[in-house]
This record gives sequence, structure tokens and C-alpha cells, in this order.
Amino acid sequence: MLRLFVALALPAAIKTDLALLAGGIPGARWLPPENYHLTLRFIGEVEPWQAEEIDHALAMIRARPFALSLRGVDTFEKGGRFTALWVGVEKTDGLAFLQAKVEAALQRIGLPPERKRFAPHVSLARVERVAPDKVISYVQAHNLFRAPPVQVEHFTLFSSRLGKEAASYVPEVDYDLV
Repeated sequence: MLRLFVALALPAAIKTDLALLAGGIPGARWLPPENYHLTLRFIGEVEPWQAEEIDHALAMIRARPFALSLRGVDTFEKGGRFTALWVGVEKTDGLAFLQAKVEAALQRIGLPPERKRFAPHVSLARVERVAPDKVISYVQAHNLFRAPPVQVEHFTLFSSRLGKEAASYVPEVDYDLV
């Protein structure tokens, strides 16, 4: 079985900017910079033959390159508790178009539709065990974060291997935007 997801890999300069945000919250579990990405669609566990079908479906997608801008810091909550800290992504037509194409391509080959609404973000840390006031203070201190826009020229099929500290993400195939 393979654990797969489709994402935008981020350039080194953006990863460096994001890495500078890490720290300052005791108990937060910060993601390693090499794991920063923008998920377009989580797929999950599939058989190798399904991975081939996924690759073929993604290779048929046609979309144009677009600018990606990261800005602001916020949280995800579950059951009234903060679970994750993330950097926001400006919604653009180019990003929305690509994500919709990915979703449609995967549904066409029989994958169930994504249940969650697409909320583009880059995860920074897990904060389940952090005092809520520390998380709120961090967000308030960093919510004006902005990274310079970058041009997105491809999207990637990643595999994910769960580890003790953090998952390791392996780029399997890049698909060019033209």
C-alpha cells in the first residue's frame, strides 16, 4: 500500500521564510521545513495499481502557471481546542482551477469525493498540547506575515511515510503547468 497526496511543493526561499516563524510556543510540534507544502488533495492509502491510475489521471490535467502568495497565520480547531497552526494562502483563480481539476480527475477514476472544503494553507505546527493563550498570542504576533509571491509551474504527487517524529514526504511525480 502507498499513502499518497497531491500538493504544491514550495521553493527553498519560501521554506526559509516559513522556518523563521517556527518557535516561541512551548509544547508545539513544529514541522520540519522539508515537509512544508500546500495540499491540493489528500488521497490516502492505495494499491500500486491505483497509484498508476492516479498518475495517468493527473498527467492529463491542463492548467496554466500562476502566482502563489502566502500571508497570515491562523489555527485549526477541533472540539473547541487548537490542533494546528498554519500560514494562509491567498485564494486565486489559478489555484482554485488547479485544485478543481485535480479533484475532478481523481473522482473520474473512482476515488470518493473530498469531504472537506478546500482551505489552502501550509501547516507549521501541531499545537494540541499547548496552552490556548500561547497559541492566541503567537497568532496575534505573526498574523501580518507575508511572503513574496512565487510562480507555481508544476504540482506534485507525493508519497508519505509515517515516522516517529514526523512523516517523510517523497515527491514521486511532478506535473508541469503550461
